[in-house]
Amino acid sequence: MFNIVKKELDWQGLSLTLETGHIARQAEGAVLVKLGGTSVLCTVTAEKNADPSKDFFPLSVHYIEKAYAAGKIPGGFFKREGRPTEIETLNSRLIDRPLRPLFHKSYNNETQVICTVLNYDSENDPSICAMIGASAALTISGLPFLGPVGGARVGYLNGDYILNPTIEEMKETELDLVVAGTRNGVLMVESEANQLSEEIMLGAVKFGFDQFQPVIDTIISLAESAAKESWAIEELKDPEYFVDLEKEITSSLGKIYKIKEKSKRSNELEELKHQIVERYVDKFEVDPSQVANSFKKIEKDIVRSSILNSSSRIDGRDLTTVRQIDSKVSIFENVHGSAIFTRGETQALVVTTLGSGHDEQRKDTLDGDITEKFMLHYNFPPFSVGEVGRIGSTGRREVGHGKLAWRAIKPILPEHDSFPYTVRVVSEITESNGSSSMATVCGTSLSLMDAGVPIEKPVAGIAMGLIMEGKKFAVLTDILGDEDHLGDMDFKVAGTADGITSLQMDIKITGITEEIMTNALTQAKEARLHILTEMNKTIKESRKEVNENAPKIIQMKISKDKIRDVIGSGGKVIRDICEKSTAKVEIDDDGNITISCSNKESGDIATNMINDIVAEPEIGKIYEGKVVKTMDFGAFVNFMGTRDGLVHISQLRPERVEKTTDVVKEGDIIKVKVIAVDDRGKVKLSLKDAIEAD
Repeated sequence: MFNIVKKELDWQGLSLTLETGHIARQAEGAVLVKLGGTSVLCTVTAEKNADPSKDFFPLSVHYIEKAYAAGKIPGGFFKREGRPTEIETLNSRLIDRPLRPLFHKSYNNETQVICTVLNYDSENDPSICAMIGASAALTISGLPFLGPVGGARVGYLNGDYILNPTIEEMKETELDLVVAGTRNGVLMVESEANQLSEEIMLGAVKFGFDQFQPVIDTIISLAESAAKESWAIEELKDPEYFVDLEKEITSSLGKIYKIKEKSKRSNELEELKHQIVERYVDKFEVDPSQVANSFKKIEKDIVRSSILNSSSRIDGRDLTTVRQIDSKVSIFENVHGSAIFTRGETQALVVTTLGSGHDEQRKDTLDGDITEKFMLHYNFPPFSVGEVGRIGSTGRREVGHGKLAWRAIKPILPEHDSFPYTVRVVSEITESNGSSSMATVCGTSLSLMDAGVPIEKPVAGIAMGLIMEGKKFAVLTDILGDEDHLGDMDFKVAGTADGITSLQMDIKITGITEEIMTNALTQAKEARLHILTEMNKTIKESRKEVNENAPKIIQMKISKDKIRDVIGSGGKVIRDICEKSTAKVEIDDDGNITISCSNKESGDIATNMINDIVAEPEIGKIYEGKVVKTMDFGAFVNFMGTRDGLVHISQLRPERVEKTTDVVKEGDIIKVKVIAVDDRGKVKLSLKDAIEAD
């Protein structure tokens, strides 16, 4: 019934298994990947024919986590998996990026890759399994996929690289880097680092590349036993009119690409393209998309050859120059921190908001419920590129760019113990022509400093590009949108003056060499230091105090046995504190109290009320209190917060007292002296001793 093929690899002491032929047999390719106790099913399906109306490769990659994989029932009202989580979206992009450039250029059929997490052991990251499994499923599918692709996660601790660190090891590591590639070169890098040097980062990439080579061997071994018949692909040939078209538009395109202003250049380019398509469709009776594709090809060749042969770029810069930079802070009066960062025709408006623990983001993950105290949200409205577009839910691109900037900033944020605020940053891209994510990094750094967030050091980011033909290549600093679109690499590097905090690299060719990566990192460092110098002209360090509009946060610590007293029966006491002070009061199981308030007066009221509750009476100290109840044997006096004590009738006067009410009545304000506290915490007070002391 089943024709099961299974391959196993001892991957640095951990069992990696690839299996096909048992599950999802109607897919073009299906592979179950097991790494330790984590299992992911990866499937590939494709339409038999291409849609001629689409001038792009319609590939979709979906990474899906099932709650049952971790023995959980999903949170929320519906109790089933719904829209993709942030983690699912990010991992979908992570898997997509090294796969996309390896499909045959003539292949344009709609293709879908689905990676489903079926079992999770809380140790081994399923995203690496998914990347390997997707590559294996494509390799055996028969689709024109020029892989396989291998991938690995790399950590760095105590001077050593760690292959596929566990969840616990990730808590200690100084680096979280994912690298993917083929036998011949690296295709994708994604990382977060604790201000590590270029040499360490490059070493991590090389380490990961070497470590996933046995994985590629295992996928090839699987394909040798289980691969399906390859799909027939017709090589795309240039149409008969291509040479004439090239002669006709080369000169015009050369002139257009000397226009430095993006909008003017785009308008001229679109007008020329419209004229050419219209005329050639009528003349040769061909599909408009065919003419448009030929136009794009010629356009691409002109731009690329100009850069390679003359080192002259679209806007007239050389290969290493960063565009003009302008930055400003304190843009708006009522927000907590704000900045505008402009680099050439790319601009980010970034706003920082400070909140309390009530504002933390809570996430339901396979590892359990987690809270996030730092959020960075990236928005890319259509007006930023002069277009009319759909406004709706956050797209994959926005999630991915926001997370990239988040990774760049996270390592330099203060510890929550020393800065107990929840921080939300929103980046509004108001203009875009190349690397708005790196503009977000720069703008975020400025905005945080403006808000008074004590970041360790300012962070800047830069995007590097690549034009490569054969062995000849040019690495471009601070790429334009067109250079990204027409080039071979998008390599984003962010960091402080002391080291790298984040890397992201995507390659459109089949891999790059160590030499290219070294050149790119060297140029990126020079550019990063230049940008930091320009940013320092606006603001060099965080303001000494948080913005006056930000909430005030006071931290206290009380003994664990006092927690119940502060909360009160059914939360009565803590509600009373909040109502009377108008502050928000949070208390954890360790006795840590956080008071969030709009002004100092509100914070002082809450603090004093809590101190009154938790304070211990001092023997021999005189307090002012209120008589709350009289009895035959004495009077109860509220003398410290909610604390009451007994003045025995014998302690009312030096002389004998017949009736308590002869000396004090309910409501009287009197001074009392603490004379004893018994083992049960009951306090004995004396009125006569207090009088004598006066």
